[in-house]
Amino acid sequence: MRRAIFPLTCTVALVVGVLAQTAVTVPKPEEKAKEERIVAKEQEKRAQKTSVIDFSGEKTFSEKELRSQLKEQITVIDEFGLTAARADDLAFFLEVIYRKHGYVKVRVKYVIEPGERLRLEIDEGSLMTLGTVTFDGNVTEPKEKLFEFAAGPTRERYSKLQKNLPFVSADIQEGADLVHRFYIAEGFLDATVDPPSYTYHDETNQVDAVIPIHEGRQYFFGNVSFTGNAIYDAETLRGQIVDLLKRPYTDARLADIPRRLQAYYKARGYYDVKIDASGEPAIALDGRVPVQIVVAAGPVYHFGDVTVSGLDRLRPSFVAKRFSSLSGKAYSPDVLDEKFRALMRTGLFSILQIKPTPVDGDLLRLDITAEEAKSKEFGISIGYGTYDGGIFGLQFRDRDLFGYGRPLTTSIEVSQRGYKGEILYEDPFFLDTDFSFKSRVGALTYDFDGYSKFELGGRLELSRKITKQYETSLFFSVRHVEVTSASIDPIFLGRTSYFVNSLGFSQTLDLRDSPLVSPRGFVFNQTLDLALNAFGSDIELVRGTIRASYYLPFAPKALTPGMVEDRNGTPLQHWFQQSSLAFGARMGAVHSLTTSGAGEVMAIPIDERFFNGGSATVRSFGERELGPHDSKGNPIGGEFFTVFNAEYTFPIFGELQGALFADAGNLLPNAEDPGLDDMRYALGVGLRYRLPIGPIRLDYGFNPDRHAGEDFGAFDFSFGFAF
Repeated sequence: MRRAIFPLTCTVALVVGVLAQTAVTVPKPEEKAKEERIVAKEQEKRAQKTSVIDFSGEKTFSEKELRSQLKEQITVIDEFGLTAARADDLAFFLEVIYRKHGYVKVRVKYVIEPGERLRLEIDEGSLMTLGTVTFDGNVTEPKEKLFEFAAGPTRERYSKLQKNLPFVSADIQEGADLVHRFYIAEGFLDATVDPPSYTYHDETNQVDAVIPIHEGRQYFFGNVSFTGNAIYDAETLRGQIVDLLKRPYTDARLADIPRRLQAYYKARGYYDVKIDASGEPAIALDGRVPVQIVVAAGPVYHFGDVTVSGLDRLRPSFVAKRFSSLSGKAYSPDVLDEKFRALMRTGLFSILQIKPTPVDGDLLRLDITAEEAKSKEFGISIGYGTYDGGIFGLQFRDRDLFGYGRPLTTSIEVSQRGYKGEILYEDPFFLDTDFSFKSRVGALTYDFDGYSKFELGGRLELSRKITKQYETSLFFSVRHVEVTSASIDPIFLGRTSYFVNSLGFSQTLDLRDSPLVSPRGFVFNQTLDLALNAFGSDIELVRGTIRASYYLPFAPKALTPGMVEDRNGTPLQHWFQQSSLAFGARMGAVHSLTTSGAGEVMAIPIDERFFNGGSATVRSFGERELGPHDSKGNPIGGEFFTVFNAEYTFPIFGELQGALFADAGNLLPNAEDPGLDDMRYALGVGLRYRLPIGPIRLDYGFNPDRHAGEDFGAFDFSFGFAF
């Protein structure tokens, strides 16, 4: 169950000021009084000359919108007074606003009236839209691809669904420059793109543009030779840059060759490697540019001592111990980067710099300079969830408990369905190892549809990242659950007061590029936990879940982000947003190990069962509404569930995205008979607003196979990815 919660964090800092005495020149009393009189008279004059600015003739934009766009120029007039020059500037920028939206024939006149009053008379003219764009001289590149670059600067401000774009000459000129850079990025080093010419059609209010192109020859990488102390053979080194050599020749790709090869050498301990690559397009044969690479590998370096400076509250040994395992090992920037990222993830540092310094021949001393982040943080969260209703939370966190870098977090959350309090203690480097440890205790009350519960318990978790992508965890949880009230028939409740203590294992393989924003790649997660009397549990059960998801951003090949670069390798398609496809599958089962005196398997308590339906499962059902119900319509859960999701998202405007999705899933009462029986479905549409910590989602799922008494569909408002 996911909910939309918007964090508002307030941080209190103690600032200590140091006063320093300096020599100053003290003006004489009469001089100071004279200066004060001059300043007072100037302020009085400005107050008497407050300007009034009136607009007339505006139709497309409101006066409020225009004032907002012109606030800088209006502020200058308010502070320094109205003059003809400042009025002319204001009229000029007002015309720029209109031209930026396709009103190329706009005219703005200004009239300065008595009493510091300025009247701006606007003649908007007609909105001119972009007609055809003709590329004169393109031979190798299709016009459809070139049009995306030419219209890109204008498209950035409008939805991709808008067909008729306004004509903005400055945008077309910028687009022509992007076309030129695209040709350069494709190896047309001699290409030129002339300034666009325009044909105005007043009868249709359209403007056609012609962009002259002189492509010239396309260059590619030719023979690549290696000289100097290369250590490795030419074939091995060429393999590190083979993808670059297959692409057209550009200065940016030539400059990328040393960076690629230096990374290869440094990963093998050659810290001081120097590489230079040069190409000669002037002597290219059939467009093939020969490249010469000079390598000076130097010695293999090893990690040595560690120095730490800049810390105030945090003990320096906390940082130094993170690198102690590297002593004597060959230098590796990847290993160093892993250590750096692990430290930054703790949130203890605002700045952390690691500088390897050669000492004693082939040793590298790690000089670490740190600036600590504020360790104490107080947060307020306010949100809303379709099922929970309004949500309010408070949190206090100390990231550096007693200077040992171990966080302690206390939190309280109140929603329209219940209350929750929790204390969490973490040790990111348990016993100075690569394991992380978490210990939490908490209590909650919650009102589900059909019953309410009180829960008190805790959980210990020990986890370790085996690789960057693979993590395993071992956990032990202790919980006391009390069903405090219920309208569900007792036969469906199971035990209503019990302890459940379980030992569990989980593993996660996460190959996504960015789990929070526009993820790309595959993620797999599996959990298994076992509750036995030997652990002090009143009930015995085994429970397992599996989840797999795949995220695929995609676009036409020509529009891949970063494909178009300038000569320095900087991506130029900043306006582009990708569409994406996502697929997900989940399954879970729980089975009771408790039997009655007659040998029958005892029912699993309702709060230990699975539920289905809602914002993160099958979205045509309300939260927990898919699956078995009692005679009063209350959901009673099940022992086996499946969920399958597919979702297509596409950009609308800015950070706003649209979504089309299809879900399927089931919830069966008995885990001894699992399968895909009684599958239920959802077809729906949604909106997404992207935030750095994940999207806010609004979905509507339609139920294409309604049963008697079921709703037509369901709305869901939530936060985070659905799967």
